[in-house]
Amino acid sequence: MIRSRLFAILAIALLTFFSSYSGLSAAELEEIQRRGKLIVAVKDNTRPMGFIDDENNLTGLEIEIARRLAKDILGDEDAVVLRAVTNEERLKAVIYDEVDLTIARVSDTASRRRIVDLSPHYYIDGTGIITKDVTVANAEGLTTSKIAVLYGSTTIAILRDRLPDAQLIGVDSYQEALTLLENNQAQAFAGDITVLTGWIQEYSQYKLLPERLSGEPLSIVMPKGLQHKELQLAVYNAISDWRKSGWLQERIEYWGLP
Repeated sequence: MIRSRLFAILAIALLTFFSSYSGLSAAELEEIQRRGKLIVAVKDNTRPMGFIDDENNLTGLEIEIARRLAKDILGDEDAVVLRAVTNEERLKAVIYDEVDLTIARVSDTASRRRIVDLSPHYYIDGTGIITKDVTVANAEGLTTSKIAVLYGSTTIAILRDRLPDAQLIGVDSYQEALTLLENNQAQAFAGDITVLTGWIQEYSQYKLLPERLSGEPLSIVMPKGLQHKELQLAVYNAISDWRKSGWLQERIEYWGLP
């Protein structure tokens, strides 16, 4: 008798919990709609993804994506609050409910999917190479060359596999890599294509070689959990619609991304 009562109490408690929990699935999106603003973490120092232009405006591909999401969800592209974050803050901002979403060059990895939800990709980033040497047409032209690369980056393993005889020179920053290139102490620099695209837009003497040496899908970071189902679905549907309409590809090309 006591055992059956305990089971009954437990069943009622579980039913109450899951009923209230499932009700949250729409509440998160409804909360954004009631607030009237979509809060998005972005980068403000990475041309052409998110950066401050000459007129002091925050702009770039990911900024346009954030504004388009606001239009799709709230009916107004200006109904968005953009918060600049560092690389270290990109996931934390979503996990600790500081923002609704993060759109800041976050690549889709299994380890990240364990702690946040990730949308279908909106762009395929990856490893590229830039050089100002007009005689180099592709990566094979750098077979035995000196190539600058950031210390500790995944680019090192990719280059060792693709160009095993190249001499890799470690640098601590993009500025240090630029100094090496300008002083002819390195013939090329390897890094993320999104960053290198911004580089050649600022320094026209450089060119991005045609090869994409690796592929890294960039995704929108969303909070994990069933309570965020409606928001996740809204983001998924938006990206699908952008692809079908051609809007996403048009904006990628507009910002000079390969």
